[in-house]
Amino acid sequence: MNAEETLAQIAAEVAVCQKCALHRSRKKAVPGEGPANAEIMFIGEGPGFYENEQGRPFVGAAGNLLNELLAKAGLKREEVWIGNVVKCRPPGNRDPLPEELAACDEYLERQIVALNPKIIITLGRYSMNKFMPGAKISAVHGQMRRVGARFVIAMYHPAAALHQPANLPILAQDFALLPKLLEQARAALKHVAAVPAEEPPAEQPKQLSLF
Repeated sequence: MNAEETLAQIAAEVAVCQKCALHRSRKKAVPGEGPANAEIMFIGEGPGFYENEQGRPFVGAAGNLLNELLAKAGLKREEVWIGNVVKCRPPGNRDPLPEELAACDEYLERQIVALNPKIIITLGRYSMNKFMPGAKISAVHGQMRRVGARFVIAMYHPAAALHQPANLPILAQDFALLPKLLEQARAALKHVAAVPAEEPPAEQPKQLSLF
C-alpha cells in the first residue's frame, strides 16, 4: 500500500477500535487528517467535544487558533497533517491515561512511518513526552531536535494559549520560526540522502535552533 492507502487503513481501524475504555464514550474516533505527502506533522493530545462530534482534529476554539497560527507562518491547514496521541475523547477532556496512550501508540507510529514527515511538531506535554521523556516544555519549546531519525519541535498546545494568554506570544513566535526550521530540516535530510551507502551519515546535531 502507498502512504495514502495506509493512512486510510489506519483510519478505518481506529473507527472501530476497542483497545481501551475510551471507545465506550466516543461518538466518533478522530484518526487525524491531512495529505499523505505532508512535510509537517502536528501531534496534539486528544479530541475534545467538537472533535468527538465531527471526527476531525482541532475543530474547536483551539483549532481556530491553530489555523490562525498556521496562516501567520505562511502555511495552510490543507498542507499539514494533524492528529493526536489518543484517537478518542477522554471523558470531560481529562488527561489521557497511560493505558490509553499505549493503546493508540501503534496507530500513531504507523502514521508517522506512512507520512515520513520532515518535521514532527508536538502540541502539549503528552505528545512531547513521547519523543522527549522528562523534558519541560518551557525549556525546549520552539527548538528543533533530532530524535532518532526524526526532527521534532515541541510547542505549547493552542488550548494552553487560550487558557493562559501569556502563552500566546510564545506560541506565535514558535510558529513564526517554522518556515526557516523547515528549510533547515529539508537541507539536513537532503544531505543524509546524498551520502553514499558505503559511508555512514555524519552525526546529526541533537538540537537545531535559530537562537
